[in-house]
Amino acid sequence: MNKNNPIGFVDSGVGGLTVVKAAQNQLPHEQFVFIGDTARMPYGPRPAQEVIDYTFQMAEFLLAEKQIKLLVIACNTATARALPQLQAKLPIPVIGVIAPGARAAANATKNRQIGVIATQGTVTSGAYQAAITDFRPDVAVAQQAEPEFVQIVEANQASTQATQALVAKHLAPLTAQGIDTLVLGCTHFPLLTPAIQAAVGPTVQLVDAGRETVQVIIETLTNQGLLTGVTHQHANDVFYTTKDPETFSTIATAWLAREDALDVRHLAIVGDKHAQHLEEN
Repeated sequence: MNKNNPIGFVDSGVGGLTVVKAAQNQLPHEQFVFIGDTARMPYGPRPAQEVIDYTFQMAEFLLAEKQIKLLVIACNTATARALPQLQAKLPIPVIGVIAPGARAAANATKNRQIGVIATQGTVTSGAYQAAITDFRPDVAVAQQAEPEFVQIVEANQASTQATQALVAKHLAPLTAQGIDTLVLGCTHFPLLTPAIQAAVGPTVQLVDAGRETVQVIIETLTNQGLLTGVTHQHANDVFYTTKDPETFSTIATAWLAREDALDVRHLAIVGDKHAQHLEEN
């Protein structure tokens, strides 16, 4: 495995760009290749096997076409459903976003009351509940599915007054349970941080699972001798979308706060639902 090869990121849409942004800041010399499966998002309501299949399609493209040295599943639903299978079958390290967020939440709570907001698929999987209690068995975990939050972010409506009111209404039950820590268990949700913090109050600590994941990426690269030996420029990172590159580019440029134009390309979903793969076009 060549340590100078890129790191791959996969996500159901654009939310995983929050992980990429944190990684760009903390790993300035690595090269990144990102796939957002915007044509098939959201993953949250999908059957587990579909999520596994779609995640494998993205991983296989990155391995075959980009020779990635490490894969980051920058999606909580895909992590909950597909991480063990990918780790078992891929010849490179695979990192998900759930364990890092769970560890940070377990370390942060003072009153042992932790809330988790995520997609329906992540909540149904019980992955956060299991991971948090593995780190700290004495905590209580209250989980809540928030599929509307994903749609708000994808529609670029995170900062509206209507969104603030909706977030406050949705999070009132968690606040009433006395949580002192809240895990943003979907990579879209950090884009709603101001609204979420206002809704739960200043005493509740928010845990960005994606940002915590970057620390695990750094640890893995260091421990396995995979830190790049050359200097890449993040202006050369490549971004793929399975839907509309122009729309993706507009959102991604704003989220990543980059002045240079992003290299955004289209990936076609080829084949029927039983034998699909991805091709660049």
